[in-house]
Amino acid sequence: MREDQFSEQFIQPDSGQRIDIREYINVVLKRIKIVIAVCIVVFLLSLLKTYSEVPIFTATSQVLIERNRASRSLENQFIYYEPNFLSTQSEIIKSANVARKVVDNLQLHTKYHQIYFKKNDDTNSFLRYLRNNVTNFVSRLLKKEDAKAKEVQKPENPDKQVAKRKAEAEIIASIIQGGLNISQVRHTKIVNITYSDKNPLMAKLITNEVVKAYMDEVLEIKLATSNYTLQWMSEKAEEERTKLQNAELILQKYMRDNDLVTIEDRLAIYPQKLSAFSAELLKAQTERKELESLVKQIQSLNPDSRAIESISVFADSVVLKELREQIYKSRQKIKELSKKFGPKHPTMVKARDELNVLLNEKRFEIGRIIESTKSAYELKKSKEQDLRELQTKAKSELLDLNEKFIQFSIMKREVDTNRVLYDALTSSINKESVTEQTQSVNIWVIKEAVLPGAPAKPNKRKAALLGLLMGLVSGVGLAFLVEYLDNTVKREKDLETRFRYTVLGTVDEVTGEDNIETFMVHKPLSPISESYRLIRSGILLSSAEHPPKTILTTSMGPREGKTSTTLNLARILAQNKMKILVMDCDMRRPRLHTLFDMPNDVGLSNYLSGTTKENILHTIPGGDITVITAGTIPPNPAELLTSNKMELLLAKVSEVYDHVLLDSPPIHSVTDALTLSAMVDGTIVVVRAGKTTYEMLENGLKKLRDVKGNILGFVLNARRKSDTVRGYYGSGYGYGYGYSYSKYYAEDDKLEEENS
Repeated sequence: MREDQFSEQFIQPDSGQRIDIREYINVVLKRIKIVIAVCIVVFLLSLLKTYSEVPIFTATSQVLIERNRASRSLENQFIYYEPNFLSTQSEIIKSANVARKVVDNLQLHTKYHQIYFKKNDDTNSFLRYLRNNVTNFVSRLLKKEDAKAKEVQKPENPDKQVAKRKAEAEIIASIIQGGLNISQVRHTKIVNITYSDKNPLMAKLITNEVVKAYMDEVLEIKLATSNYTLQWMSEKAEEERTKLQNAELILQKYMRDNDLVTIEDRLAIYPQKLSAFSAELLKAQTERKELESLVKQIQSLNPDSRAIESISVFADSVVLKELREQIYKSRQKIKELSKKFGPKHPTMVKARDELNVLLNEKRFEIGRIIESTKSAYELKKSKEQDLRELQTKAKSELLDLNEKFIQFSIMKREVDTNRVLYDALTSSINKESVTEQTQSVNIWVIKEAVLPGAPAKPNKRKAALLGLLMGLVSGVGLAFLVEYLDNTVKREKDLETRFRYTVLGTVDEVTGEDNIETFMVHKPLSPISESYRLIRSGILLSSAEHPPKTILTTSMGPREGKTSTTLNLARILAQNKMKILVMDCDMRRPRLHTLFDMPNDVGLSNYLSGTTKENILHTIPGGDITVITAGTIPPNPAELLTSNKMELLLAKVSEVYDHVLLDSPPIHSVTDALTLSAMVDGTIVVVRAGKTTYEMLENGLKKLRDVKGNILGFVLNARRKSDTVRGYYGSGYGYGYGYSYSKYYAEDDKLEEENS
């Protein structure tokens, strides 16, 4: 097992890693356009909603409400705590009866009719204005204006007018109920009655009128309840008195005719006896059913099977437990002896005989338990039958006495009920007569409502700040959602943490008119060139004994930078005065010959197929880099790459060149890269930041491990600057600008050349 496989299988990521705040800041900065756009949209929508709302004015009146304790002084001398008293009064204030009283007292459905039922031409609301224009336009299209005008000109029926006024009064009452708000001043009995309306004058009038209507409603409830209660209780008491007299006469006659005084003592004995029999029978039935279920379970299993020992009666047997332990020890002994002696050795024969004896004793014990269980089951059946017969006999004796006593119980219960009702009604009538004129709730107006000077809502400043805050939160949330849904690789830390392979280096994205294939030629001292030098160092140090000579470069999908990586690695390795061979093994979409500006008429495919004897080696000016192009595109590239000729070619060129770099097709497209990875010393996987997904990479690495490819590590290509946390990967300026390469890198290149 290779070291990387061992690490991946047994080393788990550290779950206690601290949270890096800079990573979260980086997500916001990377998606700053989304954050700003969402923030602006939400803020503008909140402003539009706020400024389109109609101003609402609020008036408040304060009322002191408490229970009148004088009405309870005749009942008892204690004051009871009523936590729901003020809540109940609040519901009465908001009730439909109080709202209808307000409408009637202020004549809102007649005197102020135009306020509640005027046409919706209020241009303060943008939505209402738009809705009215659309409605009018549709009405004109359907030509309904004339029909509506004719209906208005028709005189209405007086009855319909009255019904219409009542309906409008109900509508206004509902509006008042919706605008009311009742709140209790904390730790007091003072209640704030608040009403909100578009008209400040109406808010004041209705608030004060609600207080008056509430006081009237409380008084009416008390008077109506007292009058109705007295009338009902008087009529009911007379009925109950007559019923009580008749019931007592009937009960006395029945007791005298059936001699129930002497039978009542005997009735107390038989139920106790019957209850005892029933309890015994229930217990016997329960025990019988348990044994019956156990017997069925035993019969359904083979006595010699292991499943029967899982039954509780066998599992709890001390004898079976000891036998199982002895059998286990005997088998362990046989297993140990079998390592020393043959199966026919006397010691082995004796050990097996001892095991058979134990197994026979176990079977005998199981059979004994089965028989004892069946015997117990039959015994319980017999006991259950005897108890059932005793219970039946006791029932028959009790029925004769119980029939007469049932009628007595019915009559006595009726007498008791009538007596209780009559006494309760008489007592209630006396109490209600005393408290009839007493008011149960005391109400004082502490503060009357005044004309509101400014609208209570909307609070434009608060709405603007809240909209800005909601927009910012929504934008940041959407940014994190987009980041969460983006499952592409972005940073080398994510690669190392998730896949446990080394990241050989990271190449930043080339922007503008620059080309990554020629970047090192034109800017050899740039940070990107330095990135490839770091990759070179990682490759040379990737093996313990000697650097890998044959190196395959591949990727998960197309256009991820494997060809450009191969090209730049060849150039950076050649700077150490090494002989480098670059082979284009992508025979399906070859591209390496275009980067070196050379023909592709004859190449690797022609050599492997044996169709040419020409020299397929192309030396680049400078003499340190040699190229083998892909050649003519064959119909079967996979068969050519898996041939023995390919292995012989790799062996030959490895003896001549210091390093052989192979450019291959993507892993997920074809199997060429997998075939070549088993032939070379190591494989470099190029991962394009922001394009290669974790699923693609995980599947591709699994394929490489299946063919036992030696993965040297990753090259993170085209990393965007927005994917890095500021200050985490560097200070933001490049290495080497303004410094001579020969002065600072010649010594390092010399050491790397000696190591290789």
